[in-house]
Amino acid sequence: MSIAPVVRLKTKNYIHLTIIDMDFSNITNEISKVIETWEPKLTDLPVDTISQKRNKQNRTIKQILGHLIDSASNNHQRMIRLQYNANLEFPDYRQDNDLWIALQDFQNEDWNNLIQLWKYFNLHMIQVIKSVDQSQLDNYWHDFEGTKVTLQQMIEGYLWHIDLHLNEIQKLIDK
Repeated sequence: MSIAPVVRLKTKNYIHLTIIDMDFSNITNEISKVIETWEPKLTDLPVDTISQKRNKQNRTIKQILGHLIDSASNNHQRMIRLQYNANLEFPDYRQDNDLWIALQDFQNEDWNNLIQLWKYFNLHMIQVIKSVDQSQLDNYWHDFEGTKVTLQQMIEGYLWHIDLHLNEIQKLIDK
């Protein structure tokens, strides 16, 4: 991996270092591979596996996939808004994950619809990441604990979050 050029921008009393031409292709390629691997795997799962097996948070596979859809939806909003807001004020939903899952009733959602929504939302996220305004990567959002998360960190953490929950699903499949 080559080192990208850095631009120094001075605003007020702060000097910001912004990486120009950050290559996120490794992330977008991996998201694409995850979709290609997992779509058929999810489609082939028996009804009792997706609706009865539960993780340590008491979530079924349907609910975990629903949570990944929520993640795509919330990260989509943040990634877009961070490109025109240096300091984004946008609600966090992490502390309300179970409420989001319950209110959307993923447990009773059509399984194929959930899979397709997850797939196509993530295909769109690939486009969002590829198109990100490189000059805005240092813009940040505060999570509900007050931690600053830059646009770059958000992009870099997105695949990790998908993998975390797909590994949970794999453990449930293997039970």
